Amino acid sequence: MHVERINRENAVLLVIDFQEKLVPAIKDNENLVETVAKLIRGCNVLELPIIFTQQYTRGLGDTVPKIKEALGEAEAFNLSFVEKTSFSCNGEEDFRNKLDSLDKQCIIVCGIETHICVQLTVLDLLYSGYIVYLINDAIGSRNNNDKKYAQRRMSEAGAIGTTYEAILFEILKDAKAAGFKEISEIIK
Repeated sequence: MHVERINRENAVLLVIDFQEKLVPAIKDNENLVETVAKLIRGCNVLELPIIFTQQYTRGLGDTVPKIKEALGEAEAFNLSFVEKTSFSCNGEEDFRNKLDSLDKQCIIVCGIETHICVQLTVLDLLYSGYIVYLINDAIGSRNNNDKKYAQRRMSEAGAIGTTYEAILFEILKDAKAAGFKEISEIIK
């Protein structure tokens, strides 16, 4: 099996549905939000484009403040927002258009809920030919059993499971690379 090596030029971060009415119900939500904020900050240092979504904002609320703050640090040209009602991000034309315009092969995915919006998005991205990096410490569900089986299904379908710290250093590749000091500070 050939696996494309992820790098700054071919990657985008997708942040799925960290919303005010969803996050409190997620297992270990405080650690999850902290991890995702670090992932976003690291991707900002690496100057990766970021797409973030909200599922039916009127009903589920805005993105939680800690995630919104981390997203706010991104350069405007690197940040895209998608409002959605489809559980899969790929079900939204706006999402597909934004992703297509970036012309990236590798999608780094974090979000909630693992077994619904994350899983359906990952399966659709894989089906569409993308290489998907599932950040296992940056996804969550209300129930750990749902998360576990969704992770298994996505992995069996071809998603590459990893952690936020591992993906940031994989993209850096070298301690002499631009951004190494900043990322080292973020992960502390």
